[in-house]
Amino acid sequence: MTVATVPRYTSHQPIERSGDAVVSGAGMSGLLAARILADKFTNVTIIERDQLPTGPVVRRGVPQGAHPHALLEAGRATLEDLFPGYGEDLISAGGVVVDFTSDVNFYSEGGFLAHGPTPMETYSATRPLIEQIARQHVSNLDGVHIRSNCRVTDYLTDDIATAVEGVVIREDGEQEEITADLVVDATGRTSRTPTWLENHGYAPPEVEEVHIDVAYSTTFIERPTDDLRTFLVPPSAPHTRGGMAAPVEGNRWVVSVHGVHGDHPPTDAAGFVEFAASLLTPEVTHLLDDHRQVSADIEQYPFPTNRRYRYGDLGQFPDGLIVIGDAIASFNPIYGQGMSVAALEALVLHQTLATGDREGLVLRFFDHAEAVIDMAWTLAAGSDFAFPQTTGPKPRGTDIMGWYLSRLTRKAHTDSTLSSAFFRVLTMEQPPTTLLRPSLVWRVLKPTN
Repeated sequence: MTVATVPRYTSHQPIERSGDAVVSGAGMSGLLAARILADKFTNVTIIERDQLPTGPVVRRGVPQGAHPHALLEAGRATLEDLFPGYGEDLISAGGVVVDFTSDVNFYSEGGFLAHGPTPMETYSATRPLIEQIARQHVSNLDGVHIRSNCRVTDYLTDDIATAVEGVVIREDGEQEEITADLVVDATGRTSRTPTWLENHGYAPPEVEEVHIDVAYSTTFIERPTDDLRTFLVPPSAPHTRGGMAAPVEGNRWVVSVHGVHGDHPPTDAAGFVEFAASLLTPEVTHLLDDHRQVSADIEQYPFPTNRRYRYGDLGQFPDGLIVIGDAIASFNPIYGQGMSVAALEALVLHQTLATGDREGLVLRFFDHAEAVIDMAWTLAAGSDFAFPQTTGPKPRGTDIMGWYLSRLTRKAHTDSTLSSAFFRVLTMEQPPTTLLRPSLVWRVLKPTN
């Protein structure tokens, strides 16, 4: 599912709110889930273990927060629908608008893809700013309360643990129980729900992992105000190194280099520049040479595996508990899918709740969310299998699709129709199947003069 295939959010339906909901985690998936729940529940409480900052700064609970994040079209469009005025607020706070057809330079298969004929605008900003603006919008909703610096320690259940009826939290050394009709686990890759299920007599979900062993190092450099150039240079087998640069608030570029399968970049300035110089194209190095570094340190973040929990395959699951975001599936961050997948899952939650029938709600959500996760998983894990070192369950059709996409991107160096179609899939606006339309297949497969 993509933004083109998931029904868009609409607030025109009559709203009859009742009951209480709790969201564990105030990251993007938690905030988006809370926004949806606020339409249906009288009270929504967000529990966050961090002390939430008042400004756009990296917080401990989001260790990848210092690194590049992308608002793909699926994320951008959904945030605009859920939070009217979100884009204007982000730009007012310093975020910038970039256009895939003129600002973004995507290097693949030995060349840059052609700029497309139709504008494809999105927002570019740091993760802390993207999250802060979303948090401000959620905080302004009636009935929503954010409690920071406290954490969920357990779920409350009925006598036979067939339903979750709230959470146990710890704050300032004190324990408290909060009852709820629905609890959402948005705690990310550290989610303890699988262990909780096993401890309470449930079969835990099957876990799939695709091992990519990627790490990326990131810094910030000065940027002229009107220079919106963006460079994306993903690793391309057998070359294990990639990098990127994107304009963000504060007249800066965020510059990141990454390496897969253990080819990890250094965290010292000289090593960072040397690593960037080994990329397949020199544009990122030119930026580093020509503009002053403005961050004190070079941050690094390791990501060993793509991981998904097959909650949709479970025959039994407690009522009243939903798992969402990175807690259900997380993807190689090189592809920038995380926030947009969370946005699409929030739309699935909206559609599931919109039926008004809470009977079987949880399993229906998991079933429908699988379609969102499947698409992102195929793109991320499938791309990772271009490297022979990648291990794990390979998505069906990976090899033939990899061959086709390789040929498509080579043709897209000079064919703007192909590059535009590719970007719309990359940004999760359109599903990958659109690349198999007969008119595009002909462009891809026709002999080159």
